[in-house]
Amino acid sequence: MTPRSLIPTLSLCGIAIFAFSSANAWTDADSPRGTKAISAPPVIILGFVGGFVRHDNPYHSEVQLAARLRQRYAADAVVETYSNHSGKSAYRRILELLDTDHDGNLSAEEKQSAQIILYGHSWGASETIDLARRLQADAIPVLLTVQVDSVSKPGQNDRIIPANVAQAANFYQEDGLLQGKSAIRAADPHRTQIDGNFRFDYANVPYNCAGYPWYDRIFMKAHTQIESDPKVWAQVEMLIQSALLGPAKSGPAQTAVRP
Repeated sequence: MTPRSLIPTLSLCGIAIFAFSSANAWTDADSPRGTKAISAPPVIILGFVGGFVRHDNPYHSEVQLAARLRQRYAADAVVETYSNHSGKSAYRRILELLDTDHDGNLSAEEKQSAQIILYGHSWGASETIDLARRLQADAIPVLLTVQVDSVSKPGQNDRIIPANVAQAANFYQEDGLLQGKSAIRAADPHRTQIDGNFRFDYANVPYNCAGYPWYDRIFMKAHTQIESDPKVWAQVEMLIQSALLGPAKSGPAQTAVRP
């Protein structure tokens, strides 16, 4: 079963781009008389790579997706990738981008104006949820988290989605020695919509992960296949586009098997 948010349409892309450009800043004409205009923060999209992969390794789909999003949204969004060991740096970067008046502190208005999307693979998916939880402690909302074959890092809980996240999705496989979380759930179902736990099957799919080290083929075959699968990342990209159109729509979580 495929949720409606995953169905690509040209109109969605157009609406998203229009929404970005129209909401990018408040002008003096929109501000009360005598009040200084406040710039809206950019959309913030951060991706985390897995394992000990470099944050800018071009063979990895997390980096490739960031490049596509950066090109599509240009000046309307900040799109960056991080290693999964750089969660604190990503957190500080978010605070910096949200501090639009540059006073070193985030007001309630600056926090609530946040439009943040986080995604990652393996340990990077675990770091995604850990960062969302860190933002929750600061009362900063997150539009969407996406986990691809999420593997918990020590001391992290990547199964429970914190209540500051509006939407969350999970992609996983069960064919290799290393498998991702098969299900995520919301800490507060009234505040977080789980778009789905989507299973992909690679048992009979030839290995074709160019640029990956030899040991991945032996020890983490399916784990790297899901990371390299363009069908997975096309759906991740559509989830991101859909989340930027407006608030989450209520609906049951989905579970599906993908070839």
